[in-house]
Amino acid sequence: MADETKLAVITGASTGIGRELARICAEEGHDLILCANEAKLEEVGAELRDKVDVDLLHADLATEDGVNELVAHLGSRHVDYLMANAGVGLGEAFLDQDFAEISRVIDLNVTGTTLLLHKAGRLLKRQGRGRILVTGSIAGLMPGSYQAVYNATKAYIDSLSYALRNELKDTDVSVTCLMPGPTETEFFDRAHMEDTPVGQDDGKDDPAMVARKGYDAMIKGQSGVVTGFMNKVEATFSGLLPDTVIAQMHRRMAEPEDS
Repeated sequence: MADETKLAVITGASTGIGRELARICAEEGHDLILCANEAKLEEVGAELRDKVDVDLLHADLATEDGVNELVAHLGSRHVDYLMANAGVGLGEAFLDQDFAEISRVIDLNVTGTTLLLHKAGRLLKRQGRGRILVTGSIAGLMPGSYQAVYNATKAYIDSLSYALRNELKDTDVSVTCLMPGPTETEFFDRAHMEDTPVGQDDGKDDPAMVARKGYDAMIKGQSGVVTGFMNKVEATFSGLLPDTVIAQMHRRMAEPEDS
């Protein structure tokens, strides 16, 4: 039925863009399965439960067990919207980074997201319809000096999203890649980037705007969306300028001020 309640699954829903996606889905009347590995997830559930049914799952999606736990939690429920948003950043020079933190970024952004898309994507394909929103980044379009691993993971995610979309083009399952630029979230504090020009920039995008642009693009079945005018300009230049130039431009934005 056209008016039946939809179910949205959102990962990384405790803060930032994921939390705003949850708010939008609640406003649209969609029931929610929200997943994160933080206590703040309870705050989101408490905020939204008076609008829609909210099911919370605390799971570490950087692990195979965590992803399997989420997929098992879905059970036989029909998933209309899957928003694979969980991710983490990491600043500082590559050789100065702790390798355990590097591994965490790869495990969550790449391995965990890939496993989730593989398992949940199969579920949506068996259902015969559904929409997937993947949070990539314009960071995936450029060599990320002082964010080398993070940008590399987002290059992978951006590419995977568009490839999966093409493979599903003859089905009623669509894949949309959300590619924001710097956004006013806890990302920069968690990535140890508080002392960088981009971390201190007051002109970062509003996460509510970013989430709305991503949600709308997903509903329309668009292939992808870059949010924010200057981010669109930067994305355009990334395809025109040599990678060596782009890497130096990124360095000016992401290098710690005391380096």
